Amino acid sequence: MLEIPDGNWWDWDVVAWDGARFVIGSNYDLSYSHSLELVFTDPVYVQCPALFHDPVFREPTPEEERLVRRTGEPFPVLVAFEAECGCAPMTGLIAAGGLEIVTGPVLRYWRDDADMEPGWRRAPWVTPPASSPSP
Repeated sequence: MLEIPDGNWWDWDVVAWDGARFVIGSNYDLSYSHSLELVFTDPVYVQCPALFHDPVFREPTPEEERLVRRTGEPFPVLVAFEAECGCAPMTGLIAAGGLEIVTGPVLRYWRDDADMEPGWRRAPWVTPPASSPSP
């Protein structure tokens, strides 16, 4: 079963998703930053909402394992969870080739490099503000 570091991991959302990685981030409040990322490499099956709350990670059921089984072999990583999603509970299931758990502040807003603390990062969508034309 997935074991995440101790912390107040209430809010979760999708940080990045491309052919090679599926990344979900968490914090007690996602307004300005997140401090935990689950980085799934080589994702092959993803059942996960864009935003969810207070997940309870659990062992996958035999039915979930059968759902994502390929050529009779289980995937190296299969994560199942129950979470709140809006007004209704939901089930999440992610099958992937690997998983890395990354901790540390990831800012969701622009901050100049000079103001960044060591180890801080920016979320992938954060870009410098556009310079405004002079009057």
